[in-house]
Amino acid sequence: MSARPLLAGLRRLVLAAPAVWLLLFFLAPLALVLKIALSTPAIAQPPYEPRFDIADGLVVLWEKVQGLSFDTFALVISDELYLSAYLSSLRLAAIATLVTLCVAFPLAHAMTRAPRHWRSALILLAIAPFWTSFLIRIYAWIMLLKDEGLINKVLLTLGFISSPFHIFPSDGAVLIGIVYSYLPFMILPLYTALEKQDPALIEAAGDLGATPLSAFWCITVPLARPGIFAGLLLVFIPAVGEFVIPDLLGGSDTLMIGRTLWSEFFDNRDWPTASSVAILLLALLIAPIMIYERQQMKETAQ
Repeated sequence: MSARPLLAGLRRLVLAAPAVWLLLFFLAPLALVLKIALSTPAIAQPPYEPRFDIADGLVVLWEKVQGLSFDTFALVISDELYLSAYLSSLRLAAIATLVTLCVAFPLAHAMTRAPRHWRSALILLAIAPFWTSFLIRIYAWIMLLKDEGLINKVLLTLGFISSPFHIFPSDGAVLIGIVYSYLPFMILPLYTALEKQDPALIEAAGDLGATPLSAFWCITVPLARPGIFAGLLLVFIPAVGEFVIPDLLGGSDTLMIGRTLWSEFFDNRDWPTASSVAILLLALLIAPIMIYERQQMKETAQ
């Protein structure tokens, strides 16, 4: 009997641990960013003047809440620069995510069809790029993509082109960098979903007259949907806010919200506006997460 209260206490502790983690490392930083977004820009250190201070007392805080202004959010929504940055980020991230899916799906499918004793080695190869510094890998792509880089030299030597093909810097180079950097995040959930499928289903479809292509679309792809949705989210969400890849591989015309955030924080030192941009970006990315959660609930209910 004495062990039951202890087990109940441990169960509550285990259940409370994720909530405490989210509170400390998600909600608390988000509240701080929201506080900065609602602050007033100032020439100071840090470069903003808080509108809320607990030392003012509850009455003063309530008065400030009643007179709260969302001018920075209105500026971000109405300014063409920020709208263009959001749309460009969504466009590049969406294209890169779809390309990543097209590259990762056959790789993951081939990994699941490989002999079982080879699969661990193939998984290690898929995540091997993570063993190298992210910045070094991006700089390596600069050396490959620039006009006098290795890719152009090989194409010129083989006679496929007569003059260097301009890839870097450009949106195309940014797409290549995103696809390369986030490819493992797409391969791993796809491999997990495809590895669970029973090969007998494909054989049965073939016995019933289905072509390999129709069996792929009607059996393999639907059963892999959880891995597809997970991979799409794991690639699309960080790609939208990516800063390093557009900054190093993109040209002056490459406009993404990550570079805009950096400029507002460190060049213009307008922390309230930059925080508003970050809050709106988070709100924008909640939509695909909610779609994924709803899809998961539907599949669980079935």
